[in-house]
Amino acid sequence: MSDMTSDSAFVRPGYACVSARLVVAEPQRLVTFIRHVFGATGEYNERAPTELRIGDSVILVSETGERRTWSAFLYVYVADADATYRRAVEAGASSVEAPLSTPYGDRRAMVEDAWGNTWQIATYRPTS
Repeated sequence: MSDMTSDSAFVRPGYACVSARLVVAEPQRLVTFIRHVFGATGEYNERAPTELRIGDSVILVSETGERRTWSAFLYVYVADADATYRRAVEAGASSVEAPLSTPYGDRRAMVEDAWGNTWQIATYRPTS
């Protein structure tokens, strides 16, 4: 049973119930990568988790310290999966899956960044 209610008064304003958090060495470099590749907004904050926004989503980026490094597998919708994939590879990410069209309508690609995070990049293109 969940303690979730339809009232989101317990959620920090501007956040969803679930937000991604990446804990890495050299977080400023990762912030630069995410801003460049995905057009994320937000500025690096060395005193607290950096809050980046991609569309309606928040990604928190933190420095390792008392926490160990944590990587993530993130599925990110963008306006142009092919262009975003190219930017990611040009920015140093390794290609895991070249862009392809799925039977469920997503144009999708996958990369792994230098911190071990996997980014599945997709654009929804409904089929007729």
